[in-house]
Amino acid sequence: MENRNPREERDRSRRQRNKYSKAAIAIMLTPVLLVALIVFGIVSCSVNNSKKQETPTASSSTSAKPVEKTESFRMSVAGDYIIYSAIYDDAEKLAGGNGYDFSPMVENLKQFTKNCDVNYYSQETVLAAYDGLSPSTYPMFVSPTEAGDAMVNLGYNLVSTATNHAMDGGEQGILSECKYWKKQKNVLMAGTYDSQKSRDAIKIKECNGITYTMLNYTYDTNGIPTPEGKDYMVNIWPTDLSINNPEADENYQAYKKQVKKDIDAVRDKVDFLIVAIHAGVEYMPDESAYQDDMAEFLSENDVDLMIGTHPHVIEPARYVGDMMCYYSMGNLLCSQYQDENYNKVTSILSTFTVKKTKSNGKVKIKLEDMDNQLLYCYYEKKARNDFKIIPFSNKQIKEYLPEYKQVYKTYKNVFLKLDKTLPFADCA
Repeated sequence: MENRNPREERDRSRRQRNKYSKAAIAIMLTPVLLVALIVFGIVSCSVNNSKKQETPTASSSTSAKPVEKTESFRMSVAGDYIIYSAIYDDAEKLAGGNGYDFSPMVENLKQFTKNCDVNYYSQETVLAAYDGLSPSTYPMFVSPTEAGDAMVNLGYNLVSTATNHAMDGGEQGILSECKYWKKQKNVLMAGTYDSQKSRDAIKIKECNGITYTMLNYTYDTNGIPTPEGKDYMVNIWPTDLSINNPEADENYQAYKKQVKKDIDAVRDKVDFLIVAIHAGVEYMPDESAYQDDMAEFLSENDVDLMIGTHPHVIEPARYVGDMMCYYSMGNLLCSQYQDENYNKVTSILSTFTVKKTKSNGKVKIKLEDMDNQLLYCYYEKKARNDFKIIPFSNKQIKEYLPEYKQVYKTYKNVFLKLDKTLPFADCA
């Protein structure tokens, strides 16, 4: 047997008793502690939750999203409206000897304009066949004002008039056209003017809380100058197509100062800025170097939408920076020759929502819900009458254009050449 020291035995015995006593106490206290902890935890959580509900923390109040305000309107954009003698002769017959009636020719456009707040088209020919001026046709167009009436009655309220035919009626033509448009309530016309004051006036329209305006320029007036000292009559951004080189064109580059001045005069006063450009090379399915340069210049100066007309055929569309650019809408109404490609009698009609978002004092404009339609300008070839604008989405297209599927495919590809992501309406 091992000899043990009594003192060591007592100490060991005491340590074992203390150990067992502590364990027993711990066992007895555990339920009490658990209840206390649970109760304290519930009370603590209740207090904390109550505090959170009563007083938001600094982090939650500062991380709140800024309030955004959105407003919008619906807009349509159409091409060149060119009134040849065959068209106004037909309109005269439709009126039964009482002026001219163009409404049956354009009535199919109502399906688009009735759903839009702002409707644009290009008035290629001067509406001045009154006040002593008679209707005339190519190469010097003067058109009956009833042609404008038909469009205004459809809801067209945004019109560009600076075209290469703007001076066809001379000074009297410009004065008569301006007189006509001033009588049209709620219509914003831009491009031709009867005075310097009128040219420099800032014209602003508002729709659904969105302010907008339009500037308009043409590349030339077919060599017919404006009267001496009256350059204000037509906005001419000159281009020299013989060189087709905007960088080397001094007159073209110099006029950029005027365009920028016009933009700067309105840019901070409107939410949505449109510029209509009458330029390009006739019958070419691609934009010119000038059109590209104009688009880049306008985009750099914060223009929201560029609408191109004049080439008489459809050209591509694309975004240039944040600016939507239609290089050429094509002929909306005309009696030009219908060749195997139908390029002069097809056009684009675009509709979209102009959406304005305002956040922290900053305004952002975006085009949404876009729809690009292909239109056909039908007329009976032999008699050169019975003019009708027919959308390719309309079942009537099968009756008036048997080759409609191939024509549709051709101009869909032209329009989408630079941006295949743009929407394009199906044909019937």
